[in-house]
Amino acid sequence: MKLLFPYIFERYLAKQIYAAFTFILFALVALFLFFDILGELGSVKGQYTLALALLHVLLKAPSRISEIIPIAGLIGSIYVFAMLASQSEFTILRIAGLDVKRGVITLAKISIPLIALTLLISEVVGPYTDHLSEQIRVKALGSAYEAEFKTGVWVKDRLRDEDGAGPIRPGVRYVNVGKIENDNEIFNIHMYEFDANYHLLSIRTAASGRFDHSGTWILDDVTETRFKETKQTDPLNPVYSAQTLTHPILTLESEVTPQILSVLLVSPEKMSIISLGRFISHLQENRQDAHRQLIAFWKKVVYPFTIFVMLTLALPFAYLKVRAGSVGIKVFGGIMLGMSFQLFNSLFSNIAILGSWPAVLTALTPPLLYFLFALVALNRVSRV
Repeated sequence: MKLLFPYIFERYLAKQIYAAFTFILFALVALFLFFDILGELGSVKGQYTLALALLHVLLKAPSRISEIIPIAGLIGSIYVFAMLASQSEFTILRIAGLDVKRGVITLAKISIPLIALTLLISEVVGPYTDHLSEQIRVKALGSAYEAEFKTGVWVKDRLRDEDGAGPIRPGVRYVNVGKIENDNEIFNIHMYEFDANYHLLSIRTAASGRFDHSGTWILDDVTETRFKETKQTDPLNPVYSAQTLTHPILTLESEVTPQILSVLLVSPEKMSIISLGRFISHLQENRQDAHRQLIAFWKKVVYPFTIFVMLTLALPFAYLKVRAGSVGIKVFGGIMLGMSFQLFNSLFSNIAILGSWPAVLTALTPPLLYFLFALVALNRVSRV
C-alpha cells in the first residue's frame, strides 16, 4: 500500500474511503438482492425451489456489484469527506499542504483498485456467474431461451455452397431460430439463402440442431427446397424449377455460433466487452447496423473510469463548512448527484442512438461533463 500511497495522509484517506465504500456497497447490494428475491418468488414452483431461487439471485450478485460500485464510491467518499470537514480534520490537511491538485491526484490513486475490481467483476466473474445462474434456473424450470419476437431469433449469415460447406461466396443466408436450449441446441430452424442479386436460392428447415464447436451445425430432420431459374428468351418472365430434398442429418458450416445466438437474447448493456466486440465484428462483417452495440461497447470501456469521476465529485463536499449542512444532508445530496449521472448517462445514450452520434463521443460526454462540473465546484469552494 505504501507504493501506491507514499504519503501518510494518502494512506489515511484511502483507508477511510475504502472502509466507507465497503459498507455502502454491502448495504446497497443487500437492498437490491432483497428486491430481486421478491421478484423471483413468483417463479418458484415444482423443481425450482426457494433454495434454487435464492441461489439464482445470489449468483447474479457480481453483476449487481459492478453496477453499484461507482455510486457506492460516490456516497462513501462524500461521507468520509463530510466527516473530515465536520471534525476539522480536512482543515488540518489543507494547512499541511493538501491542495486541490494533490487531492485530485490522491483520488485518482484511490480509484485504481476500484477500477481493477470493477473490470474483474464485470468481465470475468459476472458473466460466469450469470451464465451459471441462468443454467440453474433453466434446468429447474425446464424452459429455454426464447426470443421476444413470436417468429424467433433472426440472424444474418454468410452464404456457402449448396451442401452448406466450402468457401464463402457472394450472397446471404438468413437464419431463423425458434428456441435455444443448453447453449448449443436449437429448435425450429428456418434458413433462406439468396444470391448476390437477392434471388432466392433455397429454403431449408430443420427440427433441431446442435453445434459441435468446430464451426459446424449438425441439423436433424432437414427439408430443403432449391430453386433454379431455367433459361428463357424473355428476361421479364423468368421461370423457376424447384427441387425438394430431405436429409436425416445435415452438416452445415456457419459463422453463427451459439455465443452469437445467445447474445441476441441479451441487451448489449448486459454483455461483456469481449462478447460485445465479437458480436460487433459479426454485424459489421454482414453489413448490419451495430451503432447501438458500439455505444454499449464504449460505455462499458469507459464505465470503470467513472469511479474516478464519482470520487472527484465528492471532493468539494470536504470544503463545505459544517454550518452549511449536516453529514446526512450531504450524503443525500451525493445520492441525488449519483442518480442524476445515471439518468443523464442513459438519456444521452438513447438520444445518441436516435441521432446516430459517434459512439466514442457518446460514451465519453457524460463522465467528462460531470468531471468538469467537479473541477468547477472544487475551484469555487476551495477559494472560500
